Amino acid sequence: MTYLKKILLTTIITFCSYNLALAKARIPIGKIDKLEIVSDLPNTDEYLSKEESNTHLDLARLHQEYSIAWIPVWITQEPKLVLAKPDSDRYYELSNEQLEKIISTNKLDKEQLLKSGFYTQYGGKIILFLLVCLILYGIFGKDKNKDVKPINL
Repeated sequence: MTYLKKILLTTIITFCSYNLALAKARIPIGKIDKLEIVSDLPNTDEYLSKEESNTHLDLARLHQEYSIAWIPVWITQEPKLVLAKPDSDRYYELSNEQLEKIISTNKLDKEQLLKSGFYTQYGGKIILFLLVCLILYGIFGKDKNKDVKPINL
């Protein structure tokens, strides 16, 4: 009977630890598309979604960045302006004529809309540089063993 209890307990522990091993969190590394609303366009029929009749579109900035653990390291594709649904990943690309018409109609500054934030442009590079400096300091910056003589009091 005790032999059966040991086998049952070993089986339960094995299954529990197996499930824990599969539940490891993964750190995302790679290219991701970032879509950010940069201008709220008026809710007119001109900016109405073609697929959903009650959803109005806004002007958004789309760019692709390489990130490590949600920290943007560098931008791999330059930003461009698109029409996007708020709180959605769906967007519609615009021709140059359509984009110029929207910008002139709403009196927007194209250069300001395309400009990414400081953290998106430089934040990941700064964090990566500081991490490399910290690693190099840990390897090469340690003090050598010094001869210390005790003081007799």
